[in-house]
Amino acid sequence: MLDNKDQQLLVALQSQARMSVSELANTINLSDTPTLRRIKKLEQEQVIIGYHAAINPKSLNLNVLVYAFVRLCQNSVSAAQQFEQHVEKLPHVLECSVISGSHDYLLKIISHDLESYEQFVKHQLGSLSCIANIESTVVLKQSFSKKQLPL
Repeated sequence: MLDNKDQQLLVALQSQARMSVSELANTINLSDTPTLRRIKKLEQEQVIIGYHAAINPKSLNLNVLVYAFVRLCQNSVSAAQQFEQHVEKLPHVLECSVISGSHDYLLKIISHDLESYEQFVKHQLGSLSCIANIESTVVLKQSFSKKQLPL
């Protein structure tokens, strides 16, 4: 169970993960050693699962964001495993979620442009025999994207 200091620590780390231990300690009003112990404990308990740099996709010429709804040919463990293992290896697939409803999966895919997305669907995603249908929704404009979880 997280106490108030743990929550303050997580809020601070979500907004600036590169803060030094001393800065974090000042932010949550503790000394360095207990702050570092709390960080290590949160990492061991997998509350904190990593530290990442936020990179502007457009700076890498990744201009198209697509959500793809995927339906598998059959609802079996082997088809699901085959699909998940395949898409996890594809660097343009940012997220893969099992969903309810008329589709089995929702993929978040980033691409350079629509032409490269089409090639991706035809040659990397659509080549899987376990896929029955792919429905794509292109994001025209992303109003915002939150990285911080509500605490």
